[in-house]
Amino acid sequence: MQDMGSRITGIITLLKEEYSDNPKTALHHSSPFELLVATILSAQSTDVMINRITKDLFKKYRGPEDFANAPIEELERDIKSSGFYRNKARNIKKTSRILVEKFNSNVPRTMEELITLPGVARKTANIVLANSYGILVGIAVDTHVRRLSQRLGLTENNDPNKIERDLMEIVPQEEWSNFSHLLIFHGREVCNARKPRHDRCVLYHLCPSREI
Repeated sequence: MQDMGSRITGIITLLKEEYSDNPKTALHHSSPFELLVATILSAQSTDVMINRITKDLFKKYRGPEDFANAPIEELERDIKSSGFYRNKARNIKKTSRILVEKFNSNVPRTMEELITLPGVARKTANIVLANSYGILVGIAVDTHVRRLSQRLGLTENNDPNKIERDLMEIVPQEEWSNFSHLLIFHGREVCNARKPRHDRCVLYHLCPSREI
């Protein structure tokens, strides 16, 4: 039986060959704040949809001050197609106000500060820290990362925070951000929820769930 370290190395190597040596988030942004907003919006939605929304949204609202001062009903209309728009609008507006009042309109650089913001949990904080600041303190666990980690036998947990801890113990820290992105890419393209495409899977020989 291949040891876990070798399996992780094999998984990362194969996925990098398939997708990218330096994978990045698919969410379009030009600043840490834009990535923060886009990631909040992406919950229960797709990156394609969010990129469509933010193309105009980030022209209309230039920074935290604009979002903080926006009438809530107008902001809701602007992001309606993202789903759960009322809750997202409320969180974005509150978060923007906190950034203006407490952080001089800057997105904080620590996990501890980020998760105090409305609508921001560890997944969002990990994405912002890694992609905007190059700070690796954890692994972003979304639905794709959870599903593939379970199928690959890397965790037996369902809770994202427990899955993150499991992955942090076996994935080299310098690969934490890459690993999350690579699993997301593979989850979208090949290892989907309903019917994994085993005939296209570069991880097939490493996957204990290949008989699904």
